[in-house]
Formats: sequence, structure tokens, C-alpha cells
Amino acid sequence: MNRLRIYVLALMALIVCSARADEGMWLLQLMQQQHSIDLMKKQGLKLEAEQIYNPGGVSLKDAVGIFGGGCTGEIISGEGLILTNHHCGYASIQQHSSVEHDYLTNGFWATSRSMELPTPGLQFTFIQRIEDITDIVNAKIASGEVSEAESFGRPFMQKLAQELYEKSDLNGKPGIVPQALPFYAGNRFYLFYKKVYSDVRMVAAPPSSIGKFGGETDNWMWPRHTGDFSMFRIYADNNGNPAEYSTDNVPLKTEKHLNISLGGTQEGSYAMIMGFPGSTSRYLTVAEVKERMESENAPRIRIRGVRLDVLKAAMNASDKVRIQYASKYAGSSNYWKNSIGMNKAIVDNDVLGTKAAQEAQFEAFAKEKGNADYATVVNKIEALTAQTSPLNYQYMCLREVFFSAIEFGNVPLEKLRDALAEKNDTLVRKLTSKLETVYELVHNKDYDHEVDRKVAKALLPLYAEMVPAAQRPSIYQLIEQKYKGDYNRFVDEMYDNTIFANRANFDKFVKKPTVKAIDNDLAQQYYQSKRERMAELSKELRTLDSQLDLLHKTYIRGLGEMKLPAPSYPDANFTIRLTYGNVKSYDPRDGVHYNYYTTTQGILEKEDPNNREFVVPAKLKELIEKKDYGRYALPNGEMPVCFLTTNDITGGNSGSPVLNANGELIGCAFDGNWESLSGDISFDNNLQRCICLDIRYVLFILEKLGGCGQLINEMTIVD
Repeated sequence: MNRLRIYVLALMALIVCSARADEGMWLLQLMQQQHSIDLMKKQGLKLEAEQIYNPGGVSLKDAVGIFGGGCTGEIISGEGLILTNHHCGYASIQQHSSVEHDYLTNGFWATSRSMELPTPGLQFTFIQRIEDITDIVNAKIASGEVSEAESFGRPFMQKLAQELYEKSDLNGKPGIVPQALPFYAGNRFYLFYKKVYSDVRMVAAPPSSIGKFGGETDNWMWPRHTGDFSMFRIYADNNGNPAEYSTDNVPLKTEKHLNISLGGTQEGSYAMIMGFPGSTSRYLTVAEVKERMESENAPRIRIRGVRLDVLKAAMNASDKVRIQYASKYAGSSNYWKNSIGMNKAIVDNDVLGTKAAQEAQFEAFAKEKGNADYATVVNKIEALTAQTSPLNYQYMCLREVFFSAIEFGNVPLEKLRDALAEKNDTLVRKLTSKLETVYELVHNKDYDHEVDRKVAKALLPLYAEMVPAAQRPSIYQLIEQKYKGDYNRFVDEMYDNTIFANRANFDKFVKKPTVKAIDNDLAQQYYQSKRERMAELSKELRTLDSQLDLLHKTYIRGLGEMKLPAPSYPDANFTIRLTYGNVKSYDPRDGVHYNYYTTTQGILEKEDPNNREFVVPAKLKELIEKKDYGRYALPNGEMPVCFLTTNDITGGNSGSPVLNANGELIGCAFDGNWESLSGDISFDNNLQRCICLDIRYVLFILEKLGGCGQLINEMTIVD
């Protein structure tokens, strides 16, 4: 039995007496091996492990899934009703909105099934099955079929997943998608069978003045008064199988849905969250944390800040633009502010000091063990990071400006050019006929050419300030030579005179496409130059990252051994996880105490009719002033809005169900707190808090403001 196998067995069969209950994004399939279920019961859990995750039957796991491409959602009725965050449903709400039907501003309430809106492109994904494939991967490494470095890369993982799927009993079943992933930096591997439903319809969404109350000002902040929820429904064919949208589809009869508790929360009461945390980096070294701050966060903050200023001005000047760019602005702003908060929290919480202490402890452990690989791994990571840091800075600047912020200039015409050069008339006609669809994609309903022009004029010179001339895309040489460094003149020519700039230019080109027209097209030159620079950087980074991956595998294996008998959890990678903790207030700084919950009184205290972020809808204000809360009020007559727990979450957990000791739904996770935004790198047991929306506020808004009593009647509510 090799050393890796011994380590993995030791890691899985651990006593958790020294583990902190709040920290950890734990794998459901290891609850019993890691004894986490025992500690959960000590914290107050009243369920058995099989009720949470049961490989051979139905459990809580089957009521939780991936909403869209980056959030979590939960099933809250037997007819496929989904609860998730407003900000998770925001793109879909925006997709259905127009100046005439402004659901972003006014909200949307389907008071009957016939009103539920089909939402093309939106999916909901259940985890059908999880299999341990570590031995299979290790056998392939041992046989030489794949190298260790390649074993946890995406190409091999995709190939292996498909091979295993084709041999499984799920092969050919509707909607099944296999995914193989490495865990513990390639020390362990799992295969996930996902069941994907593609007919998902919008059911309910409060107005943004509720769903985004507090806006960017309150984002990542506590106290919070945001009604961050929306509802959708899964539709399936008559056999309950995933199917593309059809009027013949029916609401999915789900195997499991969550019961809803009106019992509320108390300081210290048990709280459990199941969801799909996106990404954490808890095992970084000091050098890598510095790289995150300087090479990733810093350029993201600067570039997005400039773009957001441009978008905000344009959105404030036009309702049409406001609706078009609402989702883009929100998505960009979220991690702009997160990066600011992370860099601040790294300093405030002395994360570098914590990491340095861990490295010192690991050095002593390696010496005690006499393990040469462990003794040298941190220094090797530091040496490689010195090479990757400047490259990652360039990569981040390039990606943020040219592949995220500026939307125009992203249409490749090389295939058409080659066909024209080869005088392949059949292929030319085929490719040209597809360009109409491409033009519509460029000038889509959520794109404004003049707004994007302003973004380009702001960011092209900013990029030149941030990146030395020798490291920029070649288009900058053209700007210097032909336009004498006049960025505005270059942008205007590209946005006015290129093939996809407007309908007249496009029609003229399609009528008579030529190699010369493509070669002389400024947008094509721009596209080619940025793509070439990205390819150069990506190639350099791939080589170094491959070496880093192997070093991380060694380092994380060593850290796991050092921590024994306490268990280790793997970094988040958007797979289903469970975190458990308690409802808890906190003290962010000297003399300041934050209570664990907020009420609607705080909404009135924050109200500002002159600030869009703090407008209170008239009907909601009336309900609050009359204290017309129905059965959802606290015993003292107040209406709860949000509450805090110590659960360990990150991006991707948005929309996750917050469950009580009985596994009943008490809230919906939607944010973290400002003081602990370094949590993706280093969990702070004193400061880390999850901000949750109280389910009673959801039901209150749904019934009293949305008039959707029929939805509440679908749910299983426990008083």
C-alpha cells in the first residue's frame, strides 16, 4: 500500500475533537468517515446522516441544486418550486424586462401557472450520484496512461468522466451529465452525475427596491435589510424527465422538497447550509496571498472601478440603458467591492501573519518527519510564484479590459478570410449566411454601442498606464504609429467604420466580402492582437501552473498529515458541500456590537427617497407602519428581515438553504460580512459571518405584497 493511499485512508478516518464547528465546506459523501455527523449532533442536529445524504435513497441533498451557472437553489414544494436569491435570478429578471415591462423596478408575480415565464438558457441541476474514482485515477497514473500533472487537468478529467459514464447504468438517461473533479489538490477524485433540467420558468421576484435594497452601499455589509429572493419553477415532460421548453411540459413532481419552519432563530441555535461554494484558496502560502492581493485584486479594483463609473453615468441618464446594463453592472460591481474588502481584510486580520505561522509549523513538522519533499515545497512554491506574479498581473489586466469590460471587437473572421483567399465559393456562402446571426449577437438587446464606446475610451488609455509598452497587445503600436497615441480617435474609427459597427457597414460587407476588407478592418486587427497576447500569456502560465499544481498536491497532503487527527476539507470547487454552525451576533471592533438579526424597522430608518438604493415601495412602507405582518411576525410584533450565522460560505453559496436542527428551511444565504472578506483565503472564527434572509420575510413579501397566496399553499409550512 503506497504512501498516498495510507494518507488518504488516514484523512478519511479521523476524530474531529479539535475541529472548529463553524469552519469547513465538508463533502457530504465523507460525513460518516470524517465523523462530522457526530460533531453536528453535538452542536444540536436532530437528523441522522442518511437524512442529509443517502447514496441509495432520498435525502435533503435531493432538494438542493445548482441554479443557473453560479448559484444554489432549493426546492420548496412538491411541484418543482425553486427558491434562490434575487441577485441569482437577476439576469433572468433583466432578460424579461423592458421599458414597457420593467420587472426590475416593479417586480414580477405570477399569480397563476399560466403567467410563469419561460426563461431560455436557464437551467437547474440536481446531483444524481457521487462516486469515488481515486483508485481509478491512481491506477492510470501508475500504468503510465496519464502523468501525475495531467491527472487533475480538465482534458483528462473530461475524458475519464465520459468513459465511466458510458459504462454506467445512467448512460443514455435524459439530462444526465458526468463531471470528474480533483479534490485536495489532486490527492482524491470524485465523479458527479448531474441531472440537468432546461425548462425553468420565472415565478416571482420582488421589485429591486426590496430584492436589492441597500444596493452597492450595503453589499457585503451588516446590518442588512435586503429581501434577496426570487422564485422559479422546474418543468419536465410527462414522465418527469428533463426536456426543452414545450407547452406540453408540466411542473416537476420532485422526490424531495424542504419543509419550512416559522419557528425562527435564537442566538446560538443550530444552523446548517447545503450548497455549491464556488472557489476558495485556503491553502495558499504567504507568497501566493501577496500575489492574490497585488496581481489579481489590485488590477481588478482599478479597472472595474473606471468601467463602473462609465456605466453608472449612462444608466442614470437612460431607463433603457439602466435595464440593459443592470445585470452586467451588478455582476461586475460585486467582485470589485469584494476585492477591495478582501485586500483590506487580509491586512486587518493579519492573514499574512497567520500563513507565516502555518508555514513555520509545517517546516517543523517536515523536519520532525524527515520528509525532504515537505521540507522544500514552500520554498519551491515561493520561487515559482515570483515568476507567475508579473504574468498574472498582465493576464488580469488583459482579461479585465479586453475580454470582460469592452464588448465590441470580438468577432473572428479568419475562416471566412481563408475561404475567400482559397476562392471556396461554397464555404464563403455558408459562412457569410451565418453572419446575420453573429451581427444580432453583437448588437443584442443588452448592448448599447455608444455606452461600450465610452467604456473603450476610458479603459484603453488606463491599460496603457498599467502595463508597459512591451507587454501590451500589438494594437497599441498601431495606435501610436497611425493615431499618434490618440485613443479617442482610434476608438471612434473602430466603432464607426468597421464591419460590425453598424447595419450599413455590415450589409455592404456581406454583399461583397473580400480578403482586403477583412485585413483592413480595424476591429479585426484589434481582435487578433488581443487574442495573440492572451495566447502568449496563457502558454507561459500553463507551464508554470502545471509545476505549481504538483507542489500544491504535496503541500496540501502534508498539511493534512500535520493536522491529524483533525480532518481536512478540500477547497471549494462548485461541488455540493455542507457547512454547520450557529446563529450568532459579533463584535467587529472595539465598542461595537452587531445583533444577530434585523427587522423592518431598519428599512424605514434607511429610507431615502432621493437615493435609488434606499427607496422603500409605498405598499411595503404601509404594511410596515401598520405592522400588518400576519403570522410571520416575531412574538413582540416585529418583522424579521435578515440574520447572521457562523456558517462557512463563499460565492456559489448564494441562494443556499439555511436549515435548522430538524432540517427545516429557516432562511436563504446571500452574502458575507465586510470584516471577513479574507475568508476565502483564511477563515476567521471570530469574525466570519454568513448573512441570511429570514424565510418569514420571504413569505410575508410573497403573500402581503405579491398576492401569491397560491404559492404559499404549495409549501409545507411548520408552525
